[in-house]
Amino acid sequence: MFWRMTKAVLILPGTALIYVPLFIQWLGDGWPFNRLQSGALAWVMAAILAAPAFALAIKTMTQFLHEGEGTPAPWDPPKKFVVSGPYRHMRNPMLTSVILIIIAEAVALGSLALLGWGVGFFILNTIYFAFVEEPGLARRFGKEYLDYKASVPRWIPKVQPYVPPHSG
Repeated sequence: MFWRMTKAVLILPGTALIYVPLFIQWLGDGWPFNRLQSGALAWVMAAILAAPAFALAIKTMTQFLHEGEGTPAPWDPPKKFVVSGPYRHMRNPMLTSVILIIIAEAVALGSLALLGWGVGFFILNTIYFAFVEEPGLARRFGKEYLDYKASVPRWIPKVQPYVPPHSG
């Protein structure tokens, strides 16, 4: 199980959080973006964003591994529908954590290009979820997923937690 998750993390969040940002930095933050000034305050703000985002990422990946018996990877998805913890408040807390970490990187490095990557990553994932992932979850988990989807927002956390119909 450890190696399954390690592979998924190195490929998926690794690409979004390390490989693409390194490529952007290697390009030199050039056109159409430019570099902002960053300093100690930017690093503090970035840490304030990144710390809870990392905790959320670890929590949700652990849930997929233990409760869902799978990984975040599309080639090794959870076998069981996960609807506890952060998933009771929003449908995509794992990706939300990744987006917040990208924004934290942009703030820390003063990079509009990384901020642009964060926006692009959000848009790409929104399209992917709407047209690929959510229809696939509906096929795999049926009414259970459709009830959940109707009650829990995709990105903005819902204050009142979702309670699955069968749990009372």
